[in-house]
Amino acid sequence: MKMEAILLILGGYLLGSIPTAYLAARATRHIDLRRYGSGTVSGSMVYEHISHWMIVPVGLFDIAKAALPTWLALELGMGETIASLAGLAAVAGHNWPIYLGFTGGRGISPFLGLLLVLLPWGFPWMLVFLAIGFILGDSAPWALFSLITMPLLIAWLKAPPVLCLTVAGMLLLTIMKRLEANQRPLPSPGPDRWKVITRRLFFDRDIQDHKEWIHRKPNQS
Repeated sequence: MKMEAILLILGGYLLGSIPTAYLAARATRHIDLRRYGSGTVSGSMVYEHISHWMIVPVGLFDIAKAALPTWLALELGMGETIASLAGLAAVAGHNWPIYLGFTGGRGISPFLGLLLVLLPWGFPWMLVFLAIGFILGDSAPWALFSLITMPLLIAWLKAPPVLCLTVAGMLLLTIMKRLEANQRPLPSPGPDRWKVITRRLFFDRDIQDHKEWIHRKPNQS
């Protein structure tokens, strides 16, 4: 891999690491968003704990964090593989930002930015699943389902095979982040631990009640 590609991928990670939601919460409400709700530095927690309208600028910036390095790789003639790696690096930066001790978001918004550049039809595909989840009151399993089924869209569009690997990479990052849960400790070994692991994997939370989880405050466990 050429040095230019390595630098672009590294730049994608650093750009993705900009904690947009955290900065918005600090600037408007003077709070650490990691202590609220799910503890993720994400647009969804901005929506729940800052203001509904703030999700628009935060979401657009997070989308752009991955769209820019992905687009730049194509513009520089580096090909779709490097473009994919640069975009996924931005997703990784969003999930594990170097500026916040590697406690970040879940990567959905930056991945949408990657899709806008490499697989434009993947953008509405994922949005439809997220909208269904929003209407039903829990988008986490639907986000997972959108990634699992996206190869069907890629096959139908006869898009480049590298995009299947890109989606697989995003799925892996999503699973890793859900299980790692911003360094939140697991219960002691036993049935409760496996319940939490299962909930994290499929529902992105530690407890059964979704509303109770996303509305948690710092004085709550």
